[in-house]
Amino acid sequence: MNQTSTSVSEFVLLCTVDSQKKSYAVVILIMVYLVTLLGNFLVILVIAMNSQLQKPMFVGIAALAVIDLIGSTNIIPQLIAILSGWAAIPYGACLLQMFLVLYLGGAQSYLLALMACDRYVAVVHPLRYSTIITKRTIMVAGLFLNIVPAAFVLTDLIFITELSFCSTNTINYCFCEYVSLVKIACNENPKYFVILSAASFVFGICPFAFILLSYAMIAYAALKIPSTDGKRKTFNTVTTHLLVVGLSNIPLLISTMLTGIGVKLSIEENNAMIIVAIIVPPMFNPIIYSFRNKEIRSSIQKLFKKTQNMPHIQ
Repeated sequence: MNQTSTSVSEFVLLCTVDSQKKSYAVVILIMVYLVTLLGNFLVILVIAMNSQLQKPMFVGIAALAVIDLIGSTNIIPQLIAILSGWAAIPYGACLLQMFLVLYLGGAQSYLLALMACDRYVAVVHPLRYSTIITKRTIMVAGLFLNIVPAAFVLTDLIFITELSFCSTNTINYCFCEYVSLVKIACNENPKYFVILSAASFVFGICPFAFILLSYAMIAYAALKIPSTDGKRKTFNTVTTHLLVVGLSNIPLLISTMLTGIGVKLSIEENNAMIIVAIIVPPMFNPIIYSFRNKEIRSSIQKLFKKTQNMPHIQ
């Protein structure tokens, strides 16, 4: 069957949400976005202002906060616009949004893996920590963290620019996403899905397995620590990081498992799970670190005390 390809100047995002729930969804999204901005900005500010917190682990937490800020800003305002009736997004803006979703997702996966590695060295090889985790190591890790996701995403972008759209420019999704764009295109080439499978392995399975293995080894090492306080601190660190990892992965894993066992999710249910997986972790990450990390919690308290003690201009 012959299909006539057409160039598109914009896409229409069809974010399926019950019309009666849209107003509530908009209010919730605004609240989530504000909490996300405040929490992550506060974490970045506290770490930047406190020289004692400028250590690899806290630099990682600050980097995660930056990723969360950019990621939330990339998605949530667009969701609010869609639910408010502005469903169209220009072609260039759509590609930029897709780029950021993929790039930030890959960078976050590697960052969480590197943070797990940092904790592994700190717990299992504490005497060698300063010789293993050096400025050079951090610099190389930072380059790796950025270059590998960027390389994959640029490949995705090149593939997307090759696509032709024959019959529709409507994306049945809440934001611009690689698979959704490929699905509505009239091009049929396995390479468009091969790169997706490769990315899923490189940025999904590998980092996740590495994180679980690292924390399993940390937990095993913690059991050998003679002091109860030492065990408590180690397990507290492990729990904190696993909470962050879990928030990022559990909704997507549940969605995949349900599909795998034959449970068919409606488009609205699937969209809801994807949205939760994307917008909830950035909101909770700073809360988790603030409440479960003594140093950050103490620094935030000191910051607020300084603010309260500042002389008021009359």
